[in-house]
Amino acid sequence: MNTSDTPRRPPPPRGVPGLRGRRDALAEDGVLAAVLAVLAFVPALSKLGAQLGDLPGRPADALSVVLALAQTLPLAARRRFPAAVLAVIGAAFAVDQARGYPTTFASLGLYLALYSAGAHQERLRRTAAAAASAGYAVLALVLHHLGSQLEFGDYFAFYLATAAAWLAGGVMRRLREQQAERRRLAAEAATAAERARIARELHDVVTHHVTAMVVQADAAQFLLISDPQRVTAGLNSVSDTGRRALTELRYLLGVLEATGDKAAADPARPDRAPAPGAIMDLVEQARAAGQPVELIEAGERRPRPAAVELAAYRVVQEALTNAMKHAAGARTHVLVNQHPRHIEVEVTTRESAKERPAASASSPRAPGLPAGGRGLVGLRERVRVLDGELEAGPRPDGGFTVRASIPSGPDQE
Repeated sequence: MNTSDTPRRPPPPRGVPGLRGRRDALAEDGVLAAVLAVLAFVPALSKLGAQLGDLPGRPADALSVVLALAQTLPLAARRRFPAAVLAVIGAAFAVDQARGYPTTFASLGLYLALYSAGAHQERLRRTAAAAASAGYAVLALVLHHLGSQLEFGDYFAFYLATAAAWLAGGVMRRLREQQAERRRLAAEAATAAERARIARELHDVVTHHVTAMVVQADAAQFLLISDPQRVTAGLNSVSDTGRRALTELRYLLGVLEATGDKAAADPARPDRAPAPGAIMDLVEQARAAGQPVELIEAGERRPRPAAVELAAYRVVQEALTNAMKHAAGARTHVLVNQHPRHIEVEVTTRESAKERPAASASSPRAPGLPAGGRGLVGLRERVRVLDGELEAGPRPDGGFTVRASIPSGPDQE
């Protein structure tokens, strides 16, 4: 196999969030370590340091300076190498106490190192805790051997203080893990919602356009001998319908493929709004398929959120699709009423024998069309998300009515 022909993955883009976060953390910890190192040499802060052993005092010298820096500067890597930082700072603290140097603010670095180990140590946490406890036990024995007057209770109290710092870090770690789990579950829910949304879109697009194409093709078979000119018009309508279906399917496939597009991955984003007059296109398409449809538009058209416009479009689309599938040739009325705060859509199919044309040869019911069952369910979900209402049911005369009221929000008054 020629490896030179194998496509290479592009390098990761600059500014990756995880890498940027690690750099920010390193910079923050570096500043913390530097500030603590400076404060270690402020005499007024020496009383705030940790002291263990009460050994005879020894004046500060070059080694004490080195030990002070060793208890502070390693904190710059406390989140990246927490166990190593704790080992270095713990050893420096032990030597400082065994030598009997004056207490400094640098000794507080031990508590920060313990907290960091509890919060950021990923692997061998119990081993690290056992090693730290063993190290402290050795320090206590050394201090006792060097003449410390502290009793067991004093050493145990200091151990509890250091353990509290470790446990505080552990609590913070658990809180971070819970937050990460909540984010993961939210991402999964968002992904499921997006899949459901796209499934509804696919259902609406495929069902409507394919139904129209099937009805038009079946009508062409009946008109092939009696009216060849209408057959040509019908086939042109089938072609136009197929192009519309391809256009919408390409858009939906683009949404599926745009994995890096935040807008495509966000289920709360507004859907693409249909162009003005799109409902009239649906009516013309149904008429071309042989369905007698009357459109009534009332009220003043005004700017609406994209999701509201698309919901109204899908209600008309699904209702006309059902009419062509289950009541081909029956008169259908479409009412779109533009209210100031909401859109009202009503699609009524009349199944009365007096109103339904007897010549089904010009608009035959397409044989073999599946019954479906997801359309109205998906519409109710879509409208409910927008705080709207949808009603659908049979009429007393045998027809069917789909009625939806979709609010556009107070900001659209």
